[in-house]
Amino acid sequence: MARDRERSGGPVAGLYPISTGSAELVPDGDSSDGWLLKINGVQSSHVVLGDPLRLDFEYMRWIVALVEDRFDPGGRSRLRVLHQGGGGCSMPRYVAARYPDARQVVVELDAQLAEYVRQWFDLPRAPLLRIRVGEAREVTESLTPGTRDVVIRDVFAGPYTPHPLTTVEFTQASARLLDAGGIYLANIGSAPDQVTARIEAAAIAEVFPHVAIVADPAMLKGRRYGNIIIAGSADPVEGSAVLRRRLLGGAMPAHFWDDAQVRAWIGPTRARRDPAEPETASGEPGGRNRA
Repeated sequence: MARDRERSGGPVAGLYPISTGSAELVPDGDSSDGWLLKINGVQSSHVVLGDPLRLDFEYMRWIVALVEDRFDPGGRSRLRVLHQGGGGCSMPRYVAARYPDARQVVVELDAQLAEYVRQWFDLPRAPLLRIRVGEAREVTESLTPGTRDVVIRDVFAGPYTPHPLTTVEFTQASARLLDAGGIYLANIGSAPDQVTARIEAAAIAEVFPHVAIVADPAMLKGRRYGNIIIAGSADPVEGSAVLRRRLLGGAMPAHFWDDAQVRAWIGPTRARRDPAEPETASGEPGGRNRA
């Protein structure tokens, strides 16, 4: 099977050189078509070739729950999505399967990785799914305002998002891309002290009149490092009964915090702003995309 896949360009276990270091493909012992993608030793993506609707990373399931609560897949198939962060394109594969006529752009920092992912994971072709190689901030600022329904930020340098992608100014650039009813979703890596998460949330809450958070109870109580998803929109982000049940029903049950709860949690924390001397869009060495 590995030889067949190698001849056809499909995934083969091993270590691969990429522009920003190395990528490793590891077979998933629970699925014959499952693959874990590691970037520089860090888990980046999980893909099951025959099942794009399977998302093994819990935070990704929270993101799609928020998207589907806002945009019914039965009535809004041509969703316009920007993914700030590419990795193995787990999320774009899911969106393509759930919204067959969706138009998606994925921003991937690493050109070689983007080429590999196209070969390995049977992604939809343009115009359904385009991979644009570049830094997330630079690409975001180059796009036409009002042309996206969903913007998903999932970019990391180590355990945290690079600073240039967490500022008020970058969040404003992302917000400008959203059409009426659109939603911005950011994956925040949070330590138990929640300092970084509050700073990032403060920027999003300053730009958007309506915000919400999804995370598991241990994260919300500051007991461990993990993921917090924060949503921002010009329209209310409501935690419907269906959404709340869905979030509680996962392998790692999650809670939904509404706008008032999020702003109370942020408290007096000040949002980060661009420095007078701008950093590079990657923020620091090793900054890269994850999805």
